[in-house]
Amino acid sequence: MATVAIVGAGVMGSALSFPLADNGHTVHLIGTHLDDDIIRQCQATRVHPRLQRQLPASVKPFFVTGLGQALDGVELVISGVSSPGVHWFARTVGPHLRPALPVLAVTKGLEATAEGDLRILPDVVADELPASLRGQVPIAAIGGPCIAGELAARRHSAVVFGSRRTEVLGRLAAFLQTSYYHVWQAKDVVGLEVCAAMKNAYALGVGLAAGLLERAGGPDGNAFMHNLAAALFAQAAVEMVQMVRLLGSSPEYVTGLPGVGDMFVTVQGGRTMRLGRLLGRGLTLDAARREMVGETLESVEIITTAGGALPRLIERGLVRPEDFPLLRFLYRVLHEGSPMAFPWEQFFAIVGLRRDG
Repeated sequence: MATVAIVGAGVMGSALSFPLADNGHTVHLIGTHLDDDIIRQCQATRVHPRLQRQLPASVKPFFVTGLGQALDGVELVISGVSSPGVHWFARTVGPHLRPALPVLAVTKGLEATAEGDLRILPDVVADELPASLRGQVPIAAIGGPCIAGELAARRHSAVVFGSRRTEVLGRLAAFLQTSYYHVWQAKDVVGLEVCAAMKNAYALGVGLAAGLLERAGGPDGNAFMHNLAAALFAQAAVEMVQMVRLLGSSPEYVTGLPGVGDMFVTVQGGRTMRLGRLLGRGLTLDAARREMVGETLESVEIITTAGGALPRLIERGLVRPEDFPLLRFLYRVLHEGSPMAFPWEQFFAIVGLRRDG
């Protein structure tokens, strides 16, 4: 059996220790500089404070100060940092990597260049590794619907591992696949990562319906706002297809686990939906942040990055001004305090639907 290092002691990175341990591997759970309290409690009680579950016996928690020792001799490194932490990961963990040592990332997000070009995070990490390792470290990513608490409870979860280095995917799947953690493999890491990122943005949009329902005083008899939520979900799927194509990939993943599958599980609850609900109730982004202090809000990062890149892409003729109406609306809600006036006349136009005969 192997030794695997997980860098980042958040809920998803830590949850992956369960299938690894069940497969007989030793797991070094390494906190970042932001995870000292988590690691301290894990060492003292063996209970992860956010998962509220006892860690398997083969999981050894490490503070970030022990990073070098914890990474020595490992056969797989899993990056469990948040999207703002990918540069820290590449610069801090990178010098401890070696050629052919695979990195598997759970981080979801996109970055934009000054020209508006959107980049997936595995490429950002690859470019920031030490020069001697660039092109030598296989980097893969995980996409698909997987709630960390369910994985740690050993509930059935179905995910996709993707990498341009397809020769490592079978080995990565063998590390983690169990009777409850089901892994598919994909060579289209761009499509996988775009879906994984954008579903967070659009799940926030679906969450607006719950907030609008609360603002209206709750259900009226058996009338909720499921119709609105479904329409926003459908427009989100349309725009995810657009975004995948914009980045040069094929849209098949949007209809499967990485796209609508992952978006479905995200709209069932959690911090993204809570933020959407708060905004739908009428709170500003700043006020909503105060309500959710301490929470990592990936949806805000994605909307800000992707929505903020659209003006440059429109200037360059790569995107039409009428494209991505829901993403542009969400950007205005976050950063301009836009009222909840959905751009219905622009929805579904790209798939040939018209509002007027």
